[in-house]
Amino acid sequence: MRVLRPEELGEGERERWRELRAATDAPRSPFMEPEFTVAVGRLRPRAGVAVLYDGAEPAGFLPYERGAWGQGRAIGLGVSDCQGAVLGPGHGLETDELLRACSVSSFVFDNLEAGQALFVPYAAEEHATYVIDVEKGYETYESVLRAQSPKFLKTTLAKERRLGRQVGSLRFVFDERDPAALRTLMDWKSAQYRRTGRRDRFAREWIARLVGRLAETRAPQCTGTLSVLYAGNRPVAAHFGLRSASVLACWFPAYDPQFAKYSPGLVLHLRMAEAAAAEGVGLLDMGRGPAEYKDSLKTGELAVYEGAATRPGAGAALHWLSREPARRAHSFVRDRPRLASLASRTLKGAARLRRS
Repeated sequence: MRVLRPEELGEGERERWRELRAATDAPRSPFMEPEFTVAVGRLRPRAGVAVLYDGAEPAGFLPYERGAWGQGRAIGLGVSDCQGAVLGPGHGLETDELLRACSVSSFVFDNLEAGQALFVPYAAEEHATYVIDVEKGYETYESVLRAQSPKFLKTTLAKERRLGRQVGSLRFVFDERDPAALRTLMDWKSAQYRRTGRRDRFAREWIARLVGRLAETRAPQCTGTLSVLYAGNRPVAAHFGLRSASVLACWFPAYDPQFAKYSPGLVLHLRMAEAAAAEGVGLLDMGRGPAEYKDSLKTGELAVYEGAATRPGAGAALHWLSREPARRAHSFVRDRPRLASLASRTLKGAARLRRS
């Protein structure tokens, strides 16, 4: 086993990584591809990849970041929606052994992929990630919506027609390459974060730069995809995510609040599902975290996990003190709808005070 900087991976090692991912039964999330790890590694100086060997051939990879006190975390923690190791069958590796080789006392994750046998036993919580299955085509998906959410579908399609009549003829671009459209999306998303009292992810330089790098990434299993809904020549909703040959990872959706009455974000998601199905993508992953629009659009759920694998020692205690109390407090509020609603209203109220 050896540890490399992500950009030090040779093409042979990257290809072996892709082969191992292709051999698993897990959905082919673009967050688990080497291109995502390399993009993060170019912006995060403490990023690394543990490369496991079976003889001379790579047999597994663990992308991670190492903190100042030797605490490890999944690569891109906080923005990555799918995390874990990429391992071949029968590796026989122990978790302690892997963490020791990475010189970390812990490995923190918040969107651990199901089936990660090394780390799932250390999970503190299981979450649902909401998915749209378009494997059988968009028409089949729309028929599912007609059966399970008839009012939602009828209302959304009516708003789509009204938007076209009252604002301008609609045009949808699944893979928009105009940098100005990406800047518009990031501005909308930043405003949404501030409006709802959330931390503005794009105020963190490395995240804004990461999105810019990934927007230019064109790899078969990791392609930055900017989708835009236009009314006339004006963008009214947009989304930036990552796409593999079979999965579209929904990442940053936003819309112009001036057109909120038309629900352009919902219209955008329907057109994304239609375009993804036409491209042969079978699954749209909307990520964890409950939301009304996800409940209306989803066809199912997948499990992801939050927690931390630790090895005995002072580092494990430091991890517990630095992260576990806050995680438990968040979990306590999240699992109680009335408290969660109060917390959301409080955040929005604080945001309004800051803007006034």
